[in-house]
Amino acid sequence: MHNSFHRVGHGPHPVIVLHGWFGDAHAFDAIEPWLTTDNFSYVFMDYRGYGGMQDAAGNYTIDEIAADTIALADALGFASFSLVGHSMGGTAIEKIAALVPERVRALVALAPVPGGGIAFAPAMRSLFEAAAESIEHRKAIIDRSTGHRLPSSWVAWKAAYSVTCSAVPAFAAYFRAWADSHCEDYLGGPHPLLVVVGEHDPAFTAELMTATYLRRYPHAALEVMHNAGHYPMNETPLALVALMEKFLSDIVMQQDCHAQTQVMPRLA
Repeated sequence: MHNSFHRVGHGPHPVIVLHGWFGDAHAFDAIEPWLTTDNFSYVFMDYRGYGGMQDAAGNYTIDEIAADTIALADALGFASFSLVGHSMGGTAIEKIAALVPERVRALVALAPVPGGGIAFAPAMRSLFEAAAESIEHRKAIIDRSTGHRLPSSWVAWKAAYSVTCSAVPAFAAYFRAWADSHCEDYLGGPHPLLVVVGEHDPAFTAELMTATYLRRYPHAALEVMHNAGHYPMNETPLALVALMEKFLSDIVMQQDCHAQTQVMPRLA
């Protein structure tokens, strides 16, 4: 069994894109028309319990997402690839890089949940735990995570979309998977990493990323997206594509130059 997915582009650099808790493989629709399809091959994958995989049985864990992603990369013939992960997907791309470090070219973490989980105050945790069964709770979380500044119609749409694109048991289990993650000890390494946070995201802040991702990855860079909260792919899609693809293109150039240097004959 391979997870459902769709592909945008047929360029030589594969990029697997992993969605967040409130999304599925189509959560990035707003950026897809603007992607550079002759340089990159973007693959947007559903997790078990989401999108085209809503009826798929699973444990609904970060480890399972990572294993399924690697299996999909194998099925598509990707010897190496980059990874983009939003929110919960940020934890998953770290796990994948830890499992197959030699295959991962670069990481892009968008408003990511750091491996190691998130400490919640009791009232806030109750709000998140109840969201599986309550669209009103989902609205409250989305509104808060975008700084209480977006149209209520968009917040309602985002919450309704999350209800239709995910199975309730999976949604509930994945909250525990990302909030209570205990994988920090074996994460980190030499991979190039771009961390992107929105200036209006109250939880996944530059300070949190500095204390986690930037501490674990010596080649990490941090960018704060202006006029964005927790969903830069929806709030600032054009700016996000430009930022993300500049980073990936620069990495490709650096890695290609390094490879050419390695094979150049030494002068006598």
